[in-house]
Amino acid sequence: MATAYVLMIVKPGTESDVAKKLVARKEVVDISVVYGQYDLVMKVETPDMKSLQDFILGIRKDKNVENTTTMIAVK
Repeated sequence: MATAYVLMIVKPGTESDVAKKLVARKEVVDISVVYGQYDLVMKVETPDMKSLQDFILGIRKDKNVENTTTMIAVK
């Protein structure tokens, strides 16, 4: 299992829409809209690193997602 925290910068005003879309994904354990340098913080769990990579590359295709930073948890 791969666990990661994804910090996201999205287009202004789209935070809630992006969060609602992502929370429906089975990989997303938790997601929060936050203030500061990032707009969203998301905890993701996937079966393996390849699945994590595919998930991250997929969310980057969203036109409202401007930037992601992925922090992979070490167990």
